[in-house]
Amino acid sequence: MVDIATRVYNHKWKIDPIVRSLIDTDFYKLLMCQSVFRNKRDTHVTFSLINRSKDIRLAEIVDEGELREQLDHVRSLSLSRGESTFLRGNTFYGKRQMFRPDFMEWFEGFRMPAYHLEKRDGQYELTFEGKWPEVMLWEIPALAILMELRSRAVLKGMGRFELQVLYARAMTKVWEKVEALQPVDGLRLADFGTRRRHSFMWQDWCVQAMQEGLGDKFVGTSNCLIAMRREVEAIGTNAHELPMVYSALAGDDDALKQAPYDVLADWHEEHEGNLRIILPDTYGSEGFLRDAPDWLAGWTGIRIDSGDPAAGAEVAINWWQSRGEDPREKLVIFSDGLDVGKIIELQAQFKGRVRVSFGWGTMLTNDFRGLVPDDRLKAFSLVCKAVEADGKPTVKLSDNPNKAMGPALEIERYKRVFNVGAQAEMDVVV
Repeated sequence: MVDIATRVYNHKWKIDPIVRSLIDTDFYKLLMCQSVFRNKRDTHVTFSLINRSKDIRLAEIVDEGELREQLDHVRSLSLSRGESTFLRGNTFYGKRQMFRPDFMEWFEGFRMPAYHLEKRDGQYELTFEGKWPEVMLWEIPALAILMELRSRAVLKGMGRFELQVLYARAMTKVWEKVEALQPVDGLRLADFGTRRRHSFMWQDWCVQAMQEGLGDKFVGTSNCLIAMRREVEAIGTNAHELPMVYSALAGDDDALKQAPYDVLADWHEEHEGNLRIILPDTYGSEGFLRDAPDWLAGWTGIRIDSGDPAAGAEVAINWWQSRGEDPREKLVIFSDGLDVGKIIELQAQFKGRVRVSFGWGTMLTNDFRGLVPDDRLKAFSLVCKAVEADGKPTVKLSDNPNKAMGPALEIERYKRVFNVGAQAEMDVVV
């Protein structure tokens, strides 16, 4: 097992680059990239870094030269032969050749496109512009780089023994969570922590701890590289990016109203079975489900990623019942701001009513709360989103208005088109 503290103390970044591979990313990004490659490959999209935690002044913490070094390193990466073989030949969700030959041929010759970096008011403005299938692959590496560089900046002045104690305490914290989850009957839990991890080595350690401590209750990781190395399932489906871009491309209000369903119609053509998971909250879950075509009710399940998770699951159960479906045969994936207490609570509340699964993110792979003075390693809310498509702004409403993004006038237009009523504000933890 890697001695993380010693590696951090003797750190040389060329030995431990933050992003080690083009598949050191979330599985859903590759699945979405294939769909975009086949359906919208010439769409011009801009992605932008957004720091929701304004008190974390990244440009004053993270050295610009180190940031550029890491970003440039990612641009030097290409798919290795072994990685290509893994993607081409492995079975994902019970299906062989999930990634089609035309997409794989493109991906094998792919290099990350250019980036644009500036400092403004204590923050970094980091943007990526170009064809959608290319720039979308920057999202996860960009987030992982900024999160880990912030961690490295905090750790830089620590001595060897201080680091040993820090990581011992952090490991104890993770293992106590594992022990609390061991008795939970019927638990299904996956690592969703790539984008806001403390570091690659730490995420890899957490996955191994879950493998040993939870056994069959641990069902996989969203990180493709770790899935390949640790021989666990690669987990993921789709994200808000798809409806946000499709909606921005809509020509009028009627097309806008239809856009989120057009996304899933394209996805329906690509995938079957467990990959048919609805993410309904981009423009409000209740309205999305109310107006959804009947064929969506036959999909495998729903992922709940904002708002009150229990309330979201109840909405989904009621919707399935209203469409003549048995909720006990459906899958609800909880993936927003989870930690042990909430996982145990939701498992108990919905066990037997639906099939329940959890995508555990930041509080698994980056929970260093209380372990250094002034809580300088506490996780914060950093996202990288598509903000423009073919010159038109994107919008996200969410089931939590504190997660909404986009120009104010467009937000109001989207609320009108999607008939979004009053929403309860909730703190955005990560």
